[in-house]
Amino acid sequence: MSHTSQQYDEVINRCLGLFEKKMKDYGAAWRILRLPSLTDQIFIKAQRIRSIEEKGTQLVADDLQGEFIGILNYSIIALINLELGLVEQPDLDTAEAVGHFRRYADEAKTLMERKNHDYGEAWRDMRISSFTDLILQKILRIKQIEDNKGATLVSEGIDANYFDMVNYSVFALIKMNEAAVSQERSNA
Repeated sequence: MSHTSQQYDEVINRCLGLFEKKMKDYGAAWRILRLPSLTDQIFIKAQRIRSIEEKGTQLVADDLQGEFIGILNYSIIALINLELGLVEQPDLDTAEAVGHFRRYADEAKTLMERKNHDYGEAWRDMRISSFTDLILQKILRIKQIEDNKGATLVSEGIDANYFDMVNYSVFALIKMNEAAVSQERSNA
């Protein structure tokens, strides 16, 4: 589990690094996005991953790791916007946004650690394509809850689904990194 914790932190730091750079380029323009727009943005990224997995080829050079990073970052952005509400103008500076990002990443990691305890790190035996499917399922759940104006009868709320997408993205990125390292060793 300590190895997973370290790998988790490495993935989050990579995603946070990109988030910080985009904050410097664009500011907090994402603060004006309504939750359905964020959900749709995540859907586009997950659908692209699935399409490439199904076809076995891609015509746009953007790598799939970048798409999982995007899913993770947009999921955290959605959690921030869910908490802070909709605004008409960006209202966070980089330090504030990074603070929120770190807090939600820490909450996601705590959730992952609790689930890993109960499930025994079963995710390590899963395929990356399964994470893609689970992310798409979570998106469809969120869309239904959004269409229901946030009301659920017995289900988790929207935030739980965003947290799960953060963790599925981390798991996919860990597995992709491990596969790349294994490939490098094979080529050496």
